[in-house]
Amino acid sequence: MPGTALAPSSPLPTRLVLAPTRDRTVLDGGWWPRSWDPAAELPSFVRALSERYGRIRHLMLNIHTWDSRIHRLAIGPDVVRIGWFDTLDPALLVATTASDDQVDLLVVPPTTAPATAERALAAAADPANLTHAPDLLVAGPPPPGGTPAIGSAAYTMWDNEGGSILRAPWAADEVVIGGKGGR
Repeated sequence: MPGTALAPSSPLPTRLVLAPTRDRTVLDGGWWPRSWDPAAELPSFVRALSERYGRIRHLMLNIHTWDSRIHRLAIGPDVVRIGWFDTLDPALLVATTASDDQVDLLVVPPTTAPATAERALAAAADPANLTHAPDLLVAGPPPPGGTPAIGSAAYTMWDNEGGSILRAPWAADEVVIGGKGGR
């Protein structure tokens, strides 16, 4: 099938943490890829996710985050369709199972420090967590007094985001977990 990537085997374990249950959670877990190369990262991810949820038939990813785009991924006899979306937050991956269940996962940037990534994965897999994916990856606490200086770049982001705490840039080496939950 043209445009279909064949799934190679990866010797490294997939860094995927899933919630123990799917009862009214914001996120179903988190994934920490080793790179932004979808052909290298997605095969082992789909295999690991399939162990828990059965056949995965579709993935939705942010178009600007990944190094390249594949549209189909052959895993054994199955083909996973991959959609690339401009409006999907880079911190979120959405998988659809063969039974039409939606699995929402935090995507931790590959360059994130290990301790920080592990905290983010644990928070994403916590059934009591009410924080949305992008808010798990934040630059730090809000400035003293709660509001950045008017006219600053930080204020513009803070104000445009409804007064929420600042998000970490994706190129950052480390992100800090915390912040306000929900939107």
